[in-house]
Amino acid sequence: MKKERIYKRKATALAYDHIGAPRVVAKGDGLLAKRIIETAEVHGIPVQKNEILVEALMQVELSKEIPPELYQTVAEVLAFIYRLDKMKSKL
Repeated sequence: MKKERIYKRKATALAYDHIGAPRVVAKGDGLLAKRIIETAEVHGIPVQKNEILVEALMQVELSKEIPPELYQTVAEVLAFIYRLDKMKSKL
């Protein structure tokens, strides 16, 4: 009998349209987290592992903006993504 591997990871996804603060547009654990990560990878969206940030973002309601106490950390993630995009565009 083949056993399924238990997927314990949690994942969140943010959207930022340059108006207001970033919003939580997806979140979940287990297989839903796996699907969030796979969907991001398929669409070329950078994935960053930050368990502490994910735990904080899991507390935010879907479609709601992140709270001010997460601005700095999320800004650092966005800056990282922008740098990656710039590097990719130069290739």
